[in-house]
Amino acid sequence: MDVLKTILNAYGGYASYLYNEITHPTWHNYFYWLILVSAFFFILEWIKPWRVNQPKFRKDFWLDFFYMFFNFFLFSLIIYNAASSVVVNFFNSAVLKLTNIDLSEINPLVRQPLWIIVLIGFLVRDFVQWWTHRLLHRVEWLWQFHKVHHSVKEMGFAAHLRYHWMETVVYRSIEYLPLALLGIGLYDFFAIHIFALTIGHYNHSNISVSGRYTGGILALLVAIVAYFGLADFNYLDGHMPIEKFGICLGIVLFGVFILGSVMKYIFNSPEMHIWHHAHDLPDNEPYGINFGISLAIWDYIFRTNYIPYSGRDILLGFPGDEKFPDDFIDQAKYGILEHEKVNN
Repeated sequence: MDVLKTILNAYGGYASYLYNEITHPTWHNYFYWLILVSAFFFILEWIKPWRVNQPKFRKDFWLDFFYMFFNFFLFSLIIYNAASSVVVNFFNSAVLKLTNIDLSEINPLVRQPLWIIVLIGFLVRDFVQWWTHRLLHRVEWLWQFHKVHHSVKEMGFAAHLRYHWMETVVYRSIEYLPLALLGIGLYDFFAIHIFALTIGHYNHSNISVSGRYTGGILALLVAIVAYFGLADFNYLDGHMPIEKFGICLGIVLFGVFILGSVMKYIFNSPEMHIWHHAHDLPDNEPYGINFGISLAIWDYIFRTNYIPYSGRDILLGFPGDEKFPDDFIDQAKYGILEHEKVNN
């Protein structure tokens, strides 16, 4: 009965949350941030595409468009939110009984500034996701699920969220423990989630941007956070003191002229991620390359980076993908059936 109650509470709570998200647009609203970020990259792809001969509405655009909303919202409402609540409660109870440690009360970052909590949460989450991503390529039955994402034949921002629903279960299950031990929990902070969404859209988009632009944009975001942090996150009162303006301008200039030259080694990019989706992999890397989700540094540290030349027009997919299902229902079933085949 406790499990049933947890499931019902999870469904009811998330359904109310989703309804409120859609009917009450605010700046702290995931639903409209997804639309805003997607529209931004959609416009960039139309104005200045990297692959100029790729159709405006590329192959499977509308399938990926549906995946964006399914994986970002609907799957949570249908199954994941309820299931994860049960798993989290079970895991916390098991740890409490075995170690007498209540994970829900552990929060080593509780007295730290918000920017430190967000930064550490982002780094830990991205590092865990990098290893999880490698696992999806290395373990055969997990790779069957991950094929959905690699079935993309023409890259665009919406391809970011084309992935099998089972990947949500895998990623969130592995992420939970390290984030919980840091006191961050299963559901990440708003800023982390939106920042990761933006970088993911960027990595898959049909654009190519100089490091000076991306470095300047990143620095601008840091400057905004720094200013609002100094102002205790209150709204601007219509003016900015000259010393704070100078600090913000200095941060932006640092991003453009200094950080810009090394951005490709820090953050993932369309030029790097396109090779991760290459149909033909290097002979010495049969399980994949460029596994970075948001950050590229892990690939450079663990030597899985690979950008031999501009991959703008390389063939995407995987061997045998011509037989892969091209509709949502069959793709959603594919991994489960293939899992059974592998184990039988």
